[in-house]
Amino acid sequence: MRLVVVGGGILGLAAAREALHRHPEAELVLVDKEDAVATHQTSHNSGVVHAGIYYAAGSLKARLCGRGRVLLRDYCRERGIVYDECGKVVVATEAEELPRLEELERRSEANGVAGLRRLDGDELREIEPHVRGIAGLHSPATAITDFRLVAASLAAEVEGAGGRILLGREALRVAAGEVLLRGGERLAADRVLVCAGLQSDRLARASGGPASPRIIPFRGEYWALRPERASLVRALIYPVPDPRLPFLGIHLTKHVDGSVLVGPNAVLATKREGYGPRDVSRRDLGEIVRWPGTWRLAARHWRAGATEIAHSASRSAFVRAARRYVPELRPDDVVRARAGVRAQAIDADGSMVDDFRIERRDGVVWVRNAPSPAATSSLAIAETLVDELGLPEAG
Repeated sequence: MRLVVVGGGILGLAAAREALHRHPEAELVLVDKEDAVATHQTSHNSGVVHAGIYYAAGSLKARLCGRGRVLLRDYCRERGIVYDECGKVVVATEAEELPRLEELERRSEANGVAGLRRLDGDELREIEPHVRGIAGLHSPATAITDFRLVAASLAAEVEGAGGRILLGREALRVAAGEVLLRGGERLAADRVLVCAGLQSDRLARASGGPASPRIIPFRGEYWALRPERASLVRALIYPVPDPRLPFLGIHLTKHVDGSVLVGPNAVLATKREGYGPRDVSRRDLGEIVRWPGTWRLAARHWRAGATEIAHSASRSAFVRAARRYVPELRPDDVVRARAGVRAQAIDADGSMVDDFRIERRDGVVWVRNAPSPAATSSLAIAETLVDELGLPEAG
């Protein structure tokens, strides 16, 4: 039995590892178009391991984030990868945010988030002395790690179990029984699993799949606190998010190397794998413009979009968003840091696909939407993907 996995990010690697654990007799080949694994979303995120506060009860995100966090914690500890349960606070600064904070508390309880606690303003300052808010939530189970190291460890396990990782191989079309690569190479397969991230919709359409949802890339920009100002933040500080959007707002996050990031915002990217504001792809931009869901999304959320653009254009405006809950923060306290690109699936009606979306057709399993908390959930998503493959049990 031969399995081909398309995509060498953390999801593809985790699924390949899971498949070989369950089916050690399988011949497994993983292909990725880049020259290294985990070069895009996996290595361009904040490193936060989410506890499950935000997700609707019963959703795939809620279920797989909870299990995935525990699996990831145990995996990191077993393999000596840093895993710091530093905790996080979600801060309400205005009375109008309190109903949303209460909804997060209800969701957390429904999702079994461990140790969650409601805080008043004084209790917030006991945990984060430089925070100012009228109420908050404390999630001690929220953690940080380095997902690049996790991905590298998963890749080593895949190869150690006999799987092959072929880099610099771009999949152009997937069908039952075959994966066509650029250059004309064909890989025969009994089953195919596609975890193509920012390219997932494009590969699905080329393979005869549905046009919707379409991946619309959003660039998330970060600033970093200067080392002498890192003491403003002990762990992770988040605002109460806008429930209409899947983005969490500009927040402050400690990283495993001791640095503190401020961000990200969420601005429409003009290149799927472009991490700078001047990165433009005519092909990518043309597909964004032609997709009707783009314009319906813009009409629905133009005010939020304008705010995000303002944050991108002005360091002062960016920092001002974080000063709502850390008022000592000043524009001179930050320096430009890296950016990431989020692969956000948008349906034709302009709605953002909020949950993970997994499809199965003709022996091929497709991951069509897997934004945050996909990295946190990766080991649990891998279990679900291998279940969906319907592989015959060994023996």
